[in-house]
Amino acid sequence: MIRSITQQKSEEEILRLLEGLGRVFIIGCGTCVTLTHTGGEPEVEAMKERLSDKGKLITGGVVLPVACDNLTGDALSKYGQQIAQADVLFIMTCAFGVQTVARQLKKLVVPALDTLFIGKETALGQFDEICLQCGACILGETGGICPVTSCHKGLVNGPCGGTNNGKCEIDSAKDCAWTLIYNRLKDLGTLDAMRRFQQPRNHQGEPKPGKLVISAS
Repeated sequence: MIRSITQQKSEEEILRLLEGLGRVFIIGCGTCVTLTHTGGEPEVEAMKERLSDKGKLITGGVVLPVACDNLTGDALSKYGQQIAQADVLFIMTCAFGVQTVARQLKKLVVPALDTLFIGKETALGQFDEICLQCGACILGETGGICPVTSCHKGLVNGPCGGTNNGKCEIDSAKDCAWTLIYNRLKDLGTLDAMRRFQQPRNHQGEPKPGKLVISAS
């Protein structure tokens, strides 16, 4: 399952963001941040203690089932009094959750986490980025292996000259993405796909923020 991969901000940054804000309501999430142990029940409880020890008054806290859901506002309505008493909502979710809460509640929000990338758990406790959402997908020509996220250099034409016995020159414990692609295409009998030159990525081709409108027809 695809997840937003997060890590908790340093205590120094957290205290800076909460400076002058004495009454805090904490919000966690039951999906991505629970999986990464950055904003589930144990982490919210631990944060309550940490902030209390720093002199903050915790007006309440909740771990929402899905913080980035359109029903987030409804889910928080039962905590209206505790939220009203708080100076700030301290949000232990990915950036999507922070923005969802900010849109639905007229309250100051402060993120407790940094959102690193969109990825999945590939081994116990290991999370790897699997898609850069670049808008120029070439998976059909690379055997379903993304070179942009699998290759340390993000090469769309590879391999580079540093691959060594199928390993990456930057991380010798990591399989070379283009060796994996070669072997996959060879097994599929489609090695000719590697001969096709991929145009350089245009990282400024689309204006930001991204937007897609699907017209009704």
